[in-house]
Amino acid sequence: MTFNKAEPLASTERLILRSFVPEDFEAYSAYRSQPAIYRFLYSDPPSAQEMRERFDASLNTRLSEDGDILRCAVVRSEDDALLGQVSLKLASNAALQAEVGYIFNPAYAGKGYATEAVRAIITLGFDRFGFHRIFARLDTKNTGSVGVVERLGLRREAHLIENDRFNGAWGDEYIYAVLRREWALRAPNQAR
Repeated sequence: MTFNKAEPLASTERLILRSFVPEDFEAYSAYRSQPAIYRFLYSDPPSAQEMRERFDASLNTRLSEDGDILRCAVVRSEDDALLGQVSLKLASNAALQAEVGYIFNPAYAGKGYATEAVRAIITLGFDRFGFHRIFARLDTKNTGSVGVVERLGLRREAHLIENDRFNGAWGDEYIYAVLRREWALRAPNQAR
């Protein structure tokens, strides 16, 4: 499934989730070049050429085959500021499972934007794409991201010990998840 760039994929009271457009590159590269963004991503900030290639790849997003990633720009409704991005990665089409991910400009931290946007993309994943289970994989030291998924009521299913290595250091990982039926039960109580 490919997406119409002119049509928002989801919206909340304060945010619009839409496809990236070429005009987003400056704001995208401004936050994606910050070293703090990569602390828990197990990679270094990309070169200018890699940044352009990653951005260009985000312009042609689809969600059809295992490994495909739907990347959504998160923009603030009041001024169209690009705050960050949320994504759904098709982990298993056969098992109807997706992984949720998100990266936000640290300048907008502490205002609830990440929680609001992640709530919207999880709802989109269940309501529009029919996923059975959506999960998140997080570095255990990433307390901000852990807070997002816990505020949304995702269940911690695993604590993987030293399962990844970056720059010679081992890292632990949490796996959080929610099933469609669980999300549907709590959705009426959550602002959409």
